[in-house]
Amino acid sequence: IAGPLGSALSTRFGARPVAMAGGFLSGLGLFLGAFATHMTHLYLSVGLLAGLGWALVFTPSLGTVGRYFPAQRALATGLVVSGASISGLALGPLVPLLLDTYGWRGALLLLAAISFNLVAAGALLRPLPVPGETPGPPRDRPGLMRLLRQGPFIRYALAFVLVDAGYYVPFVHGEARAHEVGCDEHHAGLVMAAMAAVDGGGRVAAGWLATRPATPLLRHLFAWAVLTGLVLLLLPLGTSFGGLLALASAYGFCAGAVVPLQFAGVAEVVGAGRLVHAIGLMQMFESFGSLLGPPFAGWLRDMTGNYTISFLAAGAFLLAGSLLILTLPGFFHASQGAGGKEGSPALAPTGPETPCRSALEPA
Repeated sequence: IAGPLGSALSTRFGARPVAMAGGFLSGLGLFLGAFATHMTHLYLSVGLLAGLGWALVFTPSLGTVGRYFPAQRALATGLVVSGASISGLALGPLVPLLLDTYGWRGALLLLAAISFNLVAAGALLRPLPVPGETPGPPRDRPGLMRLLRQGPFIRYALAFVLVDAGYYVPFVHGEARAHEVGCDEHHAGLVMAAMAAVDGGGRVAAGWLATRPATPLLRHLFAWAVLTGLVLLLLPLGTSFGGLLALASAYGFCAGAVVPLQFAGVAEVVGAGRLVHAIGLMQMFESFGSLLGPPFAGWLRDMTGNYTISFLAAGAFLLAGSLLILTLPGFFHASQGAGGKEGSPALAPTGPETPCRSALEPA
């Protein structure tokens, strides 16, 4: 929900200080959580403070990468967001080990130490000069409220509210589904690990494929979103360890492929100059879908006694969101695609907003 705040602050002060402040807040939230004596303390520290810090890191960082590499935006985004898969694979076995060895307070202190490294990572976000811009606060860049009045952006955001309502269901309930079909703890963990591992591969592969000029980026995004929804509809057919492992791996790859194209697609819809603002608003809208989907799936499981309807409903959400992508202006006619510097011409900002290539690439 704090995504728009990250956008506004990074536009005003630059991505580097905002990301560094976010890294400090995320580490501080985890650190204070280690001293909690009541659940309310954890809501305020790990939930509110660390969550705010992550929003201040994610939005400026992703928006900056999108402007660093205008000609390879989808691939650069795919490489960046694949880091989440790597950390997920690392923390999966690490956190239980920390809990067993140091307890939950010690584990939070060590995770806080890891999170404080975001300050150093944020310091590496190089502020690049933009030709024609005057020093000081931006004056003519479109704000958050202007984006809220743009029909294409609202449809794009609504599409991913629906997509996220189904997207996270296998990641949240996949282990329970594995137990439901008779898997033990070890095999259930393998299913989840395989899904996370191929998720990272899907992110990089989709980013690379989207740099091919033959097909507009939004069509790539639509195809991967549809494939993700269809595989999710098939997940109930995995009634053995082997079948569930194969379907979960296919879902992880397709779901991972959606992520970089989703954020690169924002520039296609609103223009590269509004990318940071749009990513912040996208985060806020998506949070409602991601908060709705897994509890709704859990409620359906309680009502029906198994996860079949839960996964079918999640797949339906994904397919419904993908259909909204068809309504976007750049879908049925050729746009500049992932290599375009401004995205949809009708929504491109006035004035130079994209860093010059000479500032980005060494001689």
